[in-house]
Order: sequence, then structure tokens, then C-alpha cells
Amino acid sequence: MELTLLGTGTPEGLPRPGCPCAACALSFGTRSRAATAVLVDGALLLDLTPGAVLAGARAGHSLAGVRQVLLTHPHDGPPVELPPGLPAAGRVPDGRELAVISGHRVRAVPMDAPGTGYEVTGPDGSRLLYLPPGGAPAGTNGTTGQRPYDMVLADVLGRPEALARLRASDAIGPATDVIAVHLDHDTPPGRELERRCAAAGARAVPDGTTVIAGEYHAVPDLPRRTLVLGGARSGKSFEAERRLAAFPEVLYAATGGTRDGDTEWARRVGLHRERRPATWRTVETCDLVPLLAETGPPLLVDCLALWLTDAMDRVGAWDDEVWAKGGHQQLEERSAELARAVRTARRPVVLVSNEVGSGVVPATASGRRFRDELGRLNTAVAAECEHVLLVVAGQALVLKD
Repeated sequence: MELTLLGTGTPEGLPRPGCPCAACALSFGTRSRAATAVLVDGALLLDLTPGAVLAGARAGHSLAGVRQVLLTHPHDGPPVELPPGLPAAGRVPDGRELAVISGHRVRAVPMDAPGTGYEVTGPDGSRLLYLPPGGAPAGTNGTTGQRPYDMVLADVLGRPEALARLRASDAIGPATDVIAVHLDHDTPPGRELERRCAAAGARAVPDGTTVIAGEYHAVPDLPRRTLVLGGARSGKSFEAERRLAAFPEVLYAATGGTRDGDTEWARRVGLHRERRPATWRTVETCDLVPLLAETGPPLLVDCLALWLTDAMDRVGAWDDEVWAKGGHQQLEERSAELARAVRTARRPVVLVSNEVGSGVVPATASGRRFRDELGRLNTAVAAECEHVLLVVAGQALVLKD
């Protein structure tokens, strides 16, 4: 099947009319995006959007051969005028299948949100899954149990867990071409958009792009070891979690533990748990070396600063005398053991740590000791990671790629 993406944005388009945000300000020229609509083999139009005929002409395609127009979601605002010559737009009931005169078969996939998804099988046997904005297949997978799709067009950035569910059911395989559509202004265009898509095993293309279902397009693999650094409330934990959001399973190693009687800390921990996908498993531990040695789903460690606090507790590093008499050496050995474990890790790993030392100098010797040791630990772990990010004010800066 040949697919032409007449638009790749949300129904409002990008930039949004009248929106003063920075992402919209940058979305001009080739970075602008019309509402998502897909022309399949010149015969099937998925979603009718304003300016579809002109968008097709710009992409070098006429809509004169369209035999079926299908809608996936209700359009806000006034009804879209049907261009002359196009058949009336309709919707296939959930679970039903439609045979198009062009030889395509379309099955409506029930969604877990308002809208309809479509599984399209072309005359050549290639398979496409097209999902509406904010939608994911209801149930375990919503597929027919056949081989993996050749192509998936979905709201990758808005619903990354949908990809995780499709991967868990083998509906998305290693060769499936996943393209992000329904793109909105919550992600800046350019390199940041490419990075976020790549973290989900997907890619973004400009409006008017023609693609072939079944053609293989390599997407940069998630690095096996990633270190995410940042200050307080910089967004580092959210960035780390976002990098693994499209994986079916993740093991979350929380090094903070519990603090009896500290309700504010309990509230912080609770908020972290609530935003994680239900398929993620959490363990509260500072014993990271065995976890790094195991095989299994990706491991997210949050964070190394709290791991270091526990390690310094264990060797008595807060006491000047104990520190001088061997605590320093014991902590050095523990940190080196952790760095070696990261080096030999057998599973994908994303580690979070605080970047310290850029502000106020601690008033105590123990505080300065912690600052220095965390700097050394970050340096040692970063040396073992293929990818290192620094998150500042919610912006991810690539330090090592």
C-alpha cells in the first residue's frame, strides 16, 4: 500500500490559530502541520479535513479516484464541506469489516476513548493500523491475531502506552514502521520531536510525505544505558520515565524508601507512583547491583543521589573520624562496584541523578562531602553510559549521544 499523509497534526492543526506558545511560534513552513488525514492508494481517504484536495495536489496526488471516505473522530466546529466528486464520509461500526471496491478491506477497531480505529489490509496483503487522536485499541490489543502490522499511524506522543500494549501483543514487531500523527504543540518541532519519537520507536514525517507499507525504516534504538541528570524540579524524572513509556514492561527501582511520619514525602512518592503505567513494577531498594545483573525488562533507577545517601549511611561517611579512618575507601569501593554493574548491565537501563555543585556551597563538611561524592559518582556512571542528558527547566540537553 502507498500512503500519503495529507496532514499529520491534531484537528486544530499546528500552529493552533491564535496560540502564542513557543512551539506554535516555531511551527512554520515545513514544520507546520494540517489536521491528520491519510490517502491510501489514491482510493481510500481516512479522515476528511479542511483543504484535503489542496493538500493532495501539493503532494502530487488527486482525490478524483477516492472510492471511500472514513472518519475516525468527531470534528470540532462546523462540519467540513465535502469536496465535489468525493463520496459521502462515513464510519464503520466497531468490529465490523468493510470491503472497498478498490480491493482494500477495512476493519473498525474499538477504542478505549471516543473515536474509531481502522485496520486496513491492502490488495497486496500489507497491513496498516490507523488510530484516532488520543485513542488506543480497547482490550488487550484490538487486532485480529495476525502477523504484526507493516505500519502503524498513531498518537505516539499523546498515548505512548498504546504502543506498549501493541508491542506486548506482538501487533507491532521489529519491522513495523511506526509514524507519529496527530502532533500537537506540547512538543517543540525539530530535534526535540525527533528525539521523543525515537524514544518510542517511532518517527515523524512532514505533511505531504508518501510512504510504502512494508518498507523498512530504521529508527534509532534506545541506548542500552542512559543517565539523566538535573536539578530539583527540573523534570529529570519525568524525562527518564518518558523514555521508557512505550515499553510493555519496566522495572522501577525507587531508592528513596519510606520515611515514617513524613506525610509530605509520602505524598511525593504517591504522585510518582500514580503517573507510572499500570504495567510497570516498582521495587524500593538501594541494592542495585543484582538488578543490573539480571535480564528482563528495562530498568529505571530513580535516583543515584538517594542511593549515595544510603551508601554513605552504611559506611558512616557523615562522621569526620569514621570517614578519615576508612569510610572514604569503603564508599569508593561501593561506587566503583555500582559503576562496574552499569558497565556490564544485561538489560536497558535509565538512571536518574541530581546535578549538584552549581549553587550554594554547603555549610557543613558532611554536606560538602556529599556534594563531592555525588559529582564523582555521576562522572563514573556517565562514563559507562552511551547516552547522557542534562535536564534544565524541563529542557533536555544532550551531553553524550
